Amino acid sequence: MNPTALIAEDEPLLAQALKAELAAAWPELQVLAIAGDGRSAVREALRLLPQVLFFDIRMPGLDGLGAAAELADRWPTDEAPMPQLVFVTAYDEYAARAFETQAIDYVLKPVQPERLRKTAMRLQQALASQPQHAKPAAADEALERTLAQWRQLLDAAGAGAGAAIGGSAAQAATAPLKMIAASEAGGATVRMVPIDQVLYFEAADKYIRVLTAAHEYLIRTPLKQLLTQLDPEIFWQVHRAVVVRSEAIEAVHRDEAGKLHLDLKGRPEKIPVSRLYGHLFRAM
Repeated sequence: MNPTALIAEDEPLLAQALKAELAAAWPELQVLAIAGDGRSAVREALRLLPQVLFFDIRMPGLDGLGAAAELADRWPTDEAPMPQLVFVTAYDEYAARAFETQAIDYVLKPVQPERLRKTAMRLQQALASQPQHAKPAAADEALERTLAQWRQLLDAAGAGAGAAIGGSAAQAATAPLKMIAASEAGGATVRMVPIDQVLYFEAADKYIRVLTAAHEYLIRTPLKQLLTQLDPEIFWQVHRAVVVRSEAIEAVHRDEAGKLHLDLKGRPEKIPVSRLYGHLFRAM
């Protein structure tokens, strides 16, 4: 059976160009569909279960990073192995270096045939190494390897986005925040919230909710930009939309569907944990 792929690209001409170059670099690859936005990409990927995903990072609505994170949670691993993920990016050469440091792949626009052939070879090797009819333990191990690659690629994509905006790693990264200027409900009052009081952040529409034990505030900073200003030893991303204070985690629960949730000291709600970040809470 021929390997299968899905392309997510909002520019039709670029999508067709990538499909044509893939046909030349990897004739056996069958492109099952082309999606024009992140939501369509998630829907089509879950319907078709391709073995490879080529996701443009910047797409309208749900971008490539968000679509990949959503698929990581929703992928039916009992029906098909997690697919290989390749990001397609128009970032400049400097930002693209974030990808080069990872043991994974990306495609830089405009697509270069020689670079795409190397990507195709890596993908073929990765697919060939996937266990066929594996026992549960081997299947779990393969899933964890793929999730680790996805985490690396999502991190690299976030770093590339920061570098593209800031112009350099030094500009993109800043010292950890000490205080946050955040709006109260209604937006009429701005409070200076000490970072030590924040239990978690949650992205919601155009805002980020800032939750302390007793209050909720709002800021407009994108989550990927906020992450560059937080101490990663203190604040852990546990979901594509949620970052929690590690010291506030009181307990981890697994529900009947196998999904993880956190109890935080001082907060009544349960915090969902994405499959991508479940490795943080394995018993040592």
